[in-house]
Amino acid sequence: MHNGLSKTRYATRGHRAWTSGMMAETIAEAALSASGASILLRRARTSCGEVDLVVQQTSELCFVEVKQRPTWAEAMEALTHRQQHRIIKAAEIILANHPEWDYESISFDLVAVNNTGAARRIKNAFWLD
Repeated sequence: MHNGLSKTRYATRGHRAWTSGMMAETIAEAALSASGASILLRRARTSCGEVDLVVQQTSELCFVEVKQRPTWAEAMEALTHRQQHRIIKAAEIILANHPEWDYESISFDLVAVNNTGAARRIKNAFWLD
């Protein structure tokens, strides 16, 4: 990785990954909206990390991580324990910044998007340890 070609290759791969991730988030958002969820935040950034989507469905507030992989199983396996911890910490900050939100329960969900662009939502994919 000492020459310009290698850096270009890595930059291109990074751009493709970013584009793929954005497309997966758009697919996930459409699927969630179609199921009746209201999108409250997209790509919510905090000092602890980012939450892809924050949605409300009836009285439940959902913090959603989106993963795109060739298969749903690979997408589900891609969510690491460290990422789960980061999302939970970010959710705490987001909740502190939005006392106006009215909800009865919270869930941490995963939307897995496969190569065909199909999305599958896993409710309560993880929780506090």
